[in-house]
Formats: sequence, C-alpha cells, structure tokens
Amino acid sequence: MISTNRRMKNRFFATALIILGSLSLQSLHSQDLLAHVEGRNYSSLNGKWEIIVDPFNRGELNWGNPFWKEKPPTGKTGFYEYGFEASNTLNVPGDWNSQRPELNFYEGTVWYRKQFIYAKKPGKKSFLYFGGVNYRSHVYLNDHEIGQHEGGFTPFQFDITDQLKEGWNSLYVSVNNRRSEENIPAMNFDWWNYGGIMRDVYLVETPAEYILDYFIQLAKGNDGRIQGWVQLSDKKRGQAVKLQIPEMKLNVNLVTDDSGRAILDIPASPVLWSPEKPKLYAVKFSTTEDNIDENIGFRTIAVSGTEIILNGKPVFLRGINFHEENPQRGGRAYSEADAMVLLNWAKELGCNFVRLTHYPQNEHMVRMAEKMGILLWEEIPLWQGIQFTNPLVLEKAKDILRTMITRDKNRCGIILWSMSNETAHGKYRDSVITSLASLARQMDPTRLITSALMYVDYADNTITISDPICKVLDVIGVNEYLGWYKPWPAKPEEMKWESAFNKPLIMSEFGAEALFGQHGSADTAGLWNEEFQEQVYKDQITMLKKIPFLRGICPWILTDFRSPNRLHPVYQQGWNRKGLISEKGDRKKAWYVVKDYYGN
Repeated sequence: MISTNRRMKNRFFATALIILGSLSLQSLHSQDLLAHVEGRNYSSLNGKWEIIVDPFNRGELNWGNPFWKEKPPTGKTGFYEYGFEASNTLNVPGDWNSQRPELNFYEGTVWYRKQFIYAKKPGKKSFLYFGGVNYRSHVYLNDHEIGQHEGGFTPFQFDITDQLKEGWNSLYVSVNNRRSEENIPAMNFDWWNYGGIMRDVYLVETPAEYILDYFIQLAKGNDGRIQGWVQLSDKKRGQAVKLQIPEMKLNVNLVTDDSGRAILDIPASPVLWSPEKPKLYAVKFSTTEDNIDENIGFRTIAVSGTEIILNGKPVFLRGINFHEENPQRGGRAYSEADAMVLLNWAKELGCNFVRLTHYPQNEHMVRMAEKMGILLWEEIPLWQGIQFTNPLVLEKAKDILRTMITRDKNRCGIILWSMSNETAHGKYRDSVITSLASLARQMDPTRLITSALMYVDYADNTITISDPICKVLDVIGVNEYLGWYKPWPAKPEEMKWESAFNKPLIMSEFGAEALFGQHGSADTAGLWNEEFQEQVYKDQITMLKKIPFLRGICPWILTDFRSPNRLHPVYQQGWNRKGLISEKGDRKKAWYVVKDYYGN
C-alpha cells in the first residue's frame, strides 16, 4: 500500500510534470507555419555562419555577458571572454559532425551567428524560417530573444517584423543536440546524432494580411471533385480569395468565413498523378494583398480489404528505406542535389515507393520524389525507447505529427502517415498511437495511417500478426529480420504468414549486413560477406511471394549509413552495413537480387 506522503509526492510530481510540459510546449508551437515558403518572397540566409562551441552551456549567462548580447569591448577591463570575430565557421545548412573532425561525436551546444543587411519595407511582415535544427534551439535577434524550438526534423518560424533593423542585423542561434529520455527520438537510436542548423534558413516577406495556409486535394473516394480550403492570416468574414488552375480552366472565387477560411468544393476532372505519370498542375492562390504559386498533383488512395487502391486500381509498392544522409559525404542530406542522388538510386533499383525513415525528411526530398513519381511513407521519430507514460512526450509527438502534416499535406506523393517504428505493445504505447492516428485523420482524412511494428507471434513455421494496435491502422507495417537477427524457423518456402486483421501488409524492413568487397560462404553470417546478404534476400523473396495479403516490400536499406551503435572494428567501424549500396556508391550483390525482382 502506498503511504499518504508518497501519494502526495506522486501527485505533486505528476502536476509539476504537466505544468513543465505546458511551459516547454510553448516553445514547440512557434507561429502558425507558413505554407510553401519557397513560393513566396524570400531571401536565403544560408552560407557560412560564425560559431562558438560551448560544451558547458556558458553562452546563456557567461558571467552576465550572454553570447547573444555581444557588444564591442570598452575600456581597459571591458573585454569579453568569447568572440565571434575570426572564429571558426560552419556551412548552413549542414551538420557540424561532418564539417569539423573534432565535432564528429560532439553532443552539446554550438552557438551560431549570422550578420546580414536588411532594408525595411513599410506595410510588410517579416518571418524567420528554419527548415530544421537538431535538436533544441534558442533564437535571438538584435538583443531580443525571438523564441525557442524543440525537435530536429520539423520546420518552425518566428515573426521578426518588430525586431529587424534598417541596415545590419545580428542573428544568434544556440543549438543543442544532446540526447534525453524525454526527447523524440529518445536516448538510443540507430543513426548518427547529427547536430546543427541542418536545413535552409530563410527571411520571408509577406503583406500585412497574407495567405497563411491551404489544403487542396481530391475528395476522398471521388476523383471528380476537388475539395479543400484556403486560410488567411486575418481571421474575419467576407475576404475574397481566388483559386486558379489554368490547365483545367478553373477560375474559382471564394469568400472567407468568420475564421478567415475559404472552403472549396467543385467538380473537376484532373489527369491523375501516378508513378507512371506524375502529373502536377500549376495552381495559384490570390487575394487583394497576396498570391502564391504552387504545383499540386491529384490522386486517390484507399484500402479495400487487403488491397491498397491507387486511383481506383490495386497497387503493389516496390519500396526501399533510406535515411536523410549523403553516405559519400558521411553527413546529413540537405540539398536538392543530395535528394537527387538518393532518389535516382531508388528509381534505378526499380522502386515506385520510398519509406522516409525515421523522421520527416527535408522538403526538397519530398517535392523531388513527387516530381519523379515516387510514392512516399512519411514517419515521425517514435523509435524504440520512448517514454509513453510521460504526458509531455505525447504532446511532443503530436506537435511533430501536426507540423509534418501541415508542411506536406499538399504533396500527393505521400500516401502513408506513419505513427511509429518498432515500439513495444503496451497500454500506454497503444493509447499514444491511437491518439496520434486520430489527430492525423482529423487533420488529413484523405491519406492512410500506418506504423512499422516488430513484435509478431512465432509458432513453428507460422508467423501471426496480432499486435492490437493494428486495429487503428489502415495498413500494417512489419519489420522482420529472418536470416539475420532471427534464424529461419523453417525453410523459406515452408514459412506461412497469418494476420488477425483483414488489412494490407507492407514488409517495412528486412535484410542483413555485408561489407562491400567482403566475400565468403553464403551460410555464415559472422563473415559479413556479400554472398550471405545475397542469400538472405533470395530467401526473403521466396517467403514474401507466398504471403497472400502482402501489398508492398521495403528492404532495409538503400545505402550503408553512419551509426555509433555499430562497433565491429573490422566490418562496421561506425556504419550500419545493411545497405544494398556501400557508402562509396558500390552495388552489393543483394542489389541485383532486388532489382531483378522489381523488374519482373
């Protein structure tokens, strides 16, 4: 029995946790996110930023002289024990780990400074937009604290109209990538913990009253109607909004309601976007003050029993996983060129589908995949070891999911929102994922909901999918490593899969490790050789062909990627070697097994 004092203490800590959580989350929700920043009037703040490495987090206080209030020294004793002048620099966007050898494993704080000239324009609003900073960031401009953000893979912005000065401006960003049990992802994840300002930084200008956001898509289950909405910043009734799609000869006048939102529901007959014909339409939104040009595709996606239905027809997803990493550089992928390398490899393999693991990847990646006709699975980083009993973690997960959907909801290439990867069944896990799935459907009822699960039931040669969280999913994902982490319980051709759910299955991960150029017996995993990896893939395909409700496969993984968890001194050396391609771009023997299977 718990004592009265202990009960009171537990109640106190629970209340404190909720209060602290609400305070922390104020920083997560910066301003409402502007849709399609690159379709607006913006200037780039990318380039070289001056930095100070701050391992003991002195910069916020620094003996009463915080780094972000930097001023010239005065008098004989008015000096400061820091300085950005003549300091080292880092490229933005980019991680610090791959740019400076001494920061390869660094987890801590780095301060960034960018000075720029700005000409103020009457009647305009100015926003500071970050595509992604890992993990916690504090932002300061001209002696003002602008705001904070937590989360390494989602964009955020701040209204800096009143803080900008005519002429020179000084922008400071404190970035900390130290892992924590309350982070998402948490302490232990199987990829490199890259730190830094890793995606584009833009200074965005809008009119005083501007188009904030929009959502345009085909009506669910109906390819003859376009539905959606346009949200204006000024939340009042009676504002005129125009939607134009010239190629469809659509010129629609809309009017906002009391919330500043204009609702759209019109008949239309677009050419449907598909992997074979990735058709995008030029779309223009305009008001008396503002306008945005976009490219949007239209397609339908649904499930029917165990089928995934794209544009009214069943589709089989020929997929691949990859991290947001340029393996040849050994750093975060951040540019259109990086995206092109990875996506071209996927197309060369024969893929019509990519699982973007395990977090929302760069917007360049998402938009380029859509142009190339690649279907996408996009995921939030609930990856093992998550504190599902912590209410703050649920709110953080909701914020990441909310921001991911806000940014990418108009990208027709995305067909699956994923709530998690490899999380253990339990009451709290199930409650969190159920809550997230509900939020995703509320924000976007047009797409499918999934999660990548790992726990299935083994009985002799039969594997049964029984995780109860499948009840809230549209499509089931399963990660299995038969032949690598788990021995085959029977011959591959004798394996049987069963499911307690009448839903489509994507085998979201499988594979084995091999060092490119290492050769040996196909029977011995410990030799890390290409022949063994090749045989695992052959055996997997033999088994996969026999699963009647399988509607997609997604091997792990396209390329070798960096991970400090991979410690074999000869074959890994800080790399996960499950790639079909080495970090130098060499194709392993398993690559050709998958390529032949997809080609047939």
